[in-house]
Amino acid sequence: MKKQMLYACSLMVVVAGGANSQDASVPAKPEDTEQWQPVPVTVTPGEKGGAAPSDAIVLFDGRNLDQWVMAGDHSPARWRVEHGEMVVDKAVGNIETKRLFKNYQMHLEYKIPANIAGEGQARGNSGVFLASTGPADQGYEVQILDSFENKTYVNGQAASIYKQSPPLVNASGKPGLWQTYDVVWTAPVFHADGTLETPAYVTVFHNGVLVQNHFSLAGETLYIGKPVYKKYDRAAIKLQSHHDPSAPISFRNIWVRDLN
Repeated sequence: MKKQMLYACSLMVVVAGGANSQDASVPAKPEDTEQWQPVPVTVTPGEKGGAAPSDAIVLFDGRNLDQWVMAGDHSPARWRVEHGEMVVDKAVGNIETKRLFKNYQMHLEYKIPANIAGEGQARGNSGVFLASTGPADQGYEVQILDSFENKTYVNGQAASIYKQSPPLVNASGKPGLWQTYDVVWTAPVFHADGTLETPAYVTVFHNGVLVQNHFSLAGETLYIGKPVYKKYDRAAIKLQSHHDPSAPISFRNIWVRDLN
């Protein structure tokens, strides 16, 4: 009797498994795994390295600061535009985008002055806050610094997620050269009560080299203390006017592709 029951159970498993498997008598075809819909939207890449693709939102093209405001009072941005470059004005403070973003791809180019002086954090210090949640240095920061033969704490050097994640490698160029950040930002998601559902993630290429690989952030940037999350939905992108005494840095060719 026990043998008959075991046989019956085995037969049921075989039959059940066969119901979900492809009929061996019907040969598989390439078309079985082809997907035709939906058709991806056509995007035209930029004609040269770093140029904005056709679906990008251009935030700075060398002509004006129309896409930027002062962080805090949202008055017109008061940094300088000279020779197609946006030059940091340390006397007036941070600037941020008029537009608010959630998930996006960003390209940004910056230049540390060739005659930069100082050392450590007092050498070309700035930053890009990928989601600005306050008027001061609040948000999620990718550090900008002269890290070419300039020693500092590794989670504060160029291309670090400031005070959270050192870059995988140091890809910094010499002062006086234009350098690039290419960033993919995935914003954090919050429950209705403000608690965290999924963290923020960031991937960063510095001068074409992968330096942050889908890093999971522990919260917003803090100069002192552990990072924490604060609920937000969409936020501006902010550029930092750091108070160190070194010569101001410059930016050019900044664009964003909205990934929502």
